[in-house]
Formats: sequence, structure tokens, C-alpha cells
Amino acid sequence: MLKKSILLATVAFAAISLNAQTVSFEEYNPPSSLVVPEHPTTRAKFPFIDVHSHQWRMGEKDLDKLAAEMDALNMGLMVNLSGGSGKAIADAMKNIRENQPKRFLVFANLNFSNLDDAWGERAAAQLERDYEQGARGLKIFKNLGLSVEDAQGNRVAVDDPRLDPVWAKCGELGIPVLIHTADPKQFWEPFDADNERWLELKTHPRRKREDNDPAPWETMIEEQHNVFKKHPNTTFIAAHMGWYANDLAKLGTLLDEMPNMMVEIGAVIAELGRQPKFANQFFQKYQDRVLFGKDAYNPDEYFTYFRVLETEDEYFPYYKKYHAFWRMYGLGLPDEILKKLYYKNALRIIPDIDASIFPK
Repeated sequence: MLKKSILLATVAFAAISLNAQTVSFEEYNPPSSLVVPEHPTTRAKFPFIDVHSHQWRMGEKDLDKLAAEMDALNMGLMVNLSGGSGKAIADAMKNIRENQPKRFLVFANLNFSNLDDAWGERAAAQLERDYEQGARGLKIFKNLGLSVEDAQGNRVAVDDPRLDPVWAKCGELGIPVLIHTADPKQFWEPFDADNERWLELKTHPRRKREDNDPAPWETMIEEQHNVFKKHPNTTFIAAHMGWYANDLAKLGTLLDEMPNMMVEIGAVIAELGRQPKFANQFFQKYQDRVLFGKDAYNPDEYFTYFRVLETEDEYFPYYKKYHAFWRMYGLGLPDEILKKLYYKNALRIIPDIDASIFPK
């Protein structure tokens, strides 16, 4: 009888296990049963400037359609960081001036081909031509430091002195550099149960890095900061809060050390949304140093940004589970800080924005 009971229990446990196996960890994402006040936010409280957007081939875009989507979000101005250079800048600016002259700005990009000892002067001259065409900033993609090589096949460090003429030219022209260096530090850490980005690396294995692929994370971040310190007359915007949104005390130290450094919140809202008290303190202290950015353009995803920044809601979902399996909490930022984050700080550092569409 005892053997029969054990057998039945084993069969029942196996059936439960079999049913459990039909749902993988990657799929497990139950809705919360928590009942709390909710304030879904589909439109920003104030008009905002998105300093981190990507609109490829902007010379061909239907800008009226894009502007209508922006209106629904209360986005006053979009900065397209994927402006290219030369003809691409000219085409984009022609389309903007003919259709939506107040709603879009374009940042130029660099061409790292044939990088030799004279590259910096050539690139700076091209940047000045792009500025004359209408570009009002420079965007550096993460390939600098990760994959850009010089004419001899060597990795080009972010602080390679051959790039100095470009940074200096930006300071001379009075335009900011929005720079993305490396990726989240966890991509360089062991792919195991202690890695907070395990799910992301499991679902996106090509994002995994090693210290020799191509260099340690700390090395590349230090290279970025070396550039900031070497060119104090140039304004730099560290994309994604410089990958320190999960260590705001360290980020504050860096901002104190480098007064020409700004940050933007693109793709790191999940970090802010899990530390509402400390993040609120950070915004109180560094309210003049943070810009609004989103990165990948998807109108519905802005809703989470608005909700984190504006409300005091508790325990609501983020839109990409593999980025953040945790839930969000609202910071409830006061209006004056929201205004600085949404548009005032951008108006201060990016030239030639039409300020008439933004409140005083």
C-alpha cells in the first residue's frame, strides 16, 4: 500500500512538473494582482524635446505624419541623431525647412573610413560644412571604441588624439556632442545566475562581451571621460546616463568632476523607475544636467517614461521584460524639474531651437 502511495505521488509530481515545463522562464510574466491607484500617462505634462531619436533617411520622411504622432505625445521637437553627413544632411534639412521647420533638428555623424594621422582635420572640416548645411550637433555611435579601426587595423580608442580636432571644432561651433560609449557593464560580466542582465543575454546572445572583445568596459568608459576632461569648452551629452543610471552616486561624482558633461535618460528609464526615492534626490541636485531622450522611436513606449517621471504610481510594468524583469515606481518630479528635463536644459545647450512652442 505504501509503495502504491509513493507511486501515485510520483506520477502526480511528474504531471505537475510536465505542466510547469510548458512555460519557460523567458515566458513567465504574470500580471500583478496588486490593487493600487493607477495613472497611465499617454501624453507628457509639458511639451518636450527628445534629444535621442533615430530617423533614417530623413530627407525622404513624411514629416507631417511624424509631427502628428509627436503632437499626440506632446513632443515639441525631435532631434534626429542619425543625420549622416554631406548630402544626407542637406536632404534632411531641405525636407525639414519645406515641411516642418520648427519640429526637427539633425545631428551629424562621422565617417571613420581611412582613419590616419590627418583624419581629424578632414573630419573637422566636413563637420563644419555639415553645420553650415544645418546640423546642430554631433552624434557618436558606440562603434567608436568597440569596432572602429584605423588604417593599420588597430582599435581606435574613444580618446584617440587623432579625433581631437573634431571635439575642438564642436566647441568652436557651439554644438553639443551626444556620445554613446560601450554598453551596460553587465554585458562584460559572467553569463551566470548572478548577472542581472541574464535574460537579456539569453535572448540576445550577441550582446555578450569579454575584456578582450575588444577591451574592458572600464577602459572604454575611462576613455570617454578623458575626452570630456581634455575638451572643457565642448559640451558632451553622455547617452544612456553614461551607463551609470544604476549607480547615481557615482554619476553625481562624475558630473561634479566634469562641468561640461550632460546626460540623457534614453533606454535607462527602467533603472530610474526602480529607485524612485534616490532618483528623485538625484534630479533635485542635478536638475540642470539631465535631458530627455528615448532612443528607439516607438510612440507607445513613451508612456512608461511619462508615468515614471510624472506620477507616483507603484509597481507597474516596463515595456520590455528582457530589459527589466522588475516593476516601475513613479518619481513624481515637481513641475520645475520636469520643465528642465523636458525642454529647458536642451534649449540651453542646443543652438537654434525655436523656443516659441515651449512655455517660459
